[in-house]
Amino acid sequence: MNAAIVHGGGITAAAAIYGGEAEYWLDLSTGINPCPVPVPEIPMCAWHRLPDRHLIDQARAAAQSYYRSGDILPLPVPGTQSLIQLLPRLFDGGGKRVAILAPTYGEYERAFLMAGCCVDLIADLDDVRADHAVVVVVNPNNPDGRLYAPERLVALSEEMKARGAVVIVDEAFGDTYPEMSLVPLASRMPNVLISRSFGKFFGLAGLRLGFVVAALSIVERIEGLLGPWAVSGPALSIAVDLLRSDIAPIQLRITERSGALRKVLDQGGLRIIGGTDLFALVDHKQAAQLHRHLCQHHILVRKFDYQPRWLRFGLTADAAGDQRLSDALQSYTS
Repeated sequence: MNAAIVHGGGITAAAAIYGGEAEYWLDLSTGINPCPVPVPEIPMCAWHRLPDRHLIDQARAAAQSYYRSGDILPLPVPGTQSLIQLLPRLFDGGGKRVAILAPTYGEYERAFLMAGCCVDLIADLDDVRADHAVVVVVNPNNPDGRLYAPERLVALSEEMKARGAVVIVDEAFGDTYPEMSLVPLASRMPNVLISRSFGKFFGLAGLRLGFVVAALSIVERIEGLLGPWAVSGPALSIAVDLLRSDIAPIQLRITERSGALRKVLDQGGLRIIGGTDLFALVDHKQAAQLHRHLCQHHILVRKFDYQPRWLRFGLTADAAGDQRLSDALQSYTS
C-alpha cells in the first residue's frame, strides 16, 4: 500500500480545479478548531537555543496535569502523524498481524502494511483474535465519532497483555470528551500507548505537536527513535502556557460552533450519521455531486474513497461561515 492516503485539506489543489484564491475558500475538510486560540508570547531564547531540558520537562509536567495522566509524564512528539510512522519499528511490527478498528484514519493501515505487517480491518473490538499482536483504536473515531468506554479498553488491554500484545489508542479528538479518556488509567496498562493531538483542540495544527502517554519503557524507545530536539522550543513554550490555561472558553466556543454546523446541515436536508464536537459525518446518496457543488462555491469538505456516500464537514469559524455554507446547500438541487 504505497499510494498516498486522501486526507482533508488541499485547498490549493481544489482552487486550481474550481478557481478562486485559496485564501478565500471556506475549508471545512479538516477536524481542526477553526477559532485558534491567541498564541502566547514566546521567549526569544526558545527561538535561538535548542530546546533545553527544563523546557521539555515543563511541557511534560503541564501535559501531565492537563491530560490527568497520574504518575506518567506525557512525551511531546512532533505531531501524532510522526508517531504513526514509528509504530511498526516501535513494536517490531514487521510480519506481525495487526487489527485496526475501521473505518478510520488511513495512515495506520498504510504504515503497518509498508512495514510488512498483515493488517485486518475489523468492525468491532469483539473481532480481535488471539493472533493479533497489535490493536489500533481511534477513540473517538474519525470519521464516524464512535466511542468506546475506558472500561472496555482496559478489558481489551488485559486480554492483550496476557499474550504479550499491544493496544494503541488514538485520542486525537479526545479533548472534548475527557470522561472517555483512557489516559488517567494508563499507569496500570504497560502494554498500552495513547496518543493525544495538541493542534486540533487549540486550533494550532501548524504547530505540529502531540503527546504520548505510555509506560516508561515505551516512551524511552520513542525518544530513541525520534532522536534529540524532535519538538521545537517555540512549540514547547506554547504548550506550557496553553495546557496551563483556562480551556473553558475554548470548549464553549467549539460547542457553539458544533451546534451551529449541525443546524445548518439539518436545514440543508442532510442526514448526520456521526461525528465529534469538531466535525459532522453526513450520508448522502449524491455525495460526489454535492462535494463538487460545494467546490464550485469554493467550499471544501472531506470526501472518502472507501465510502462514496459520506462527506465530513468541519466547523465554520463564525456566523458568516454558517451563512455561506447554508446558501450553498440551499442552492443544491439533485
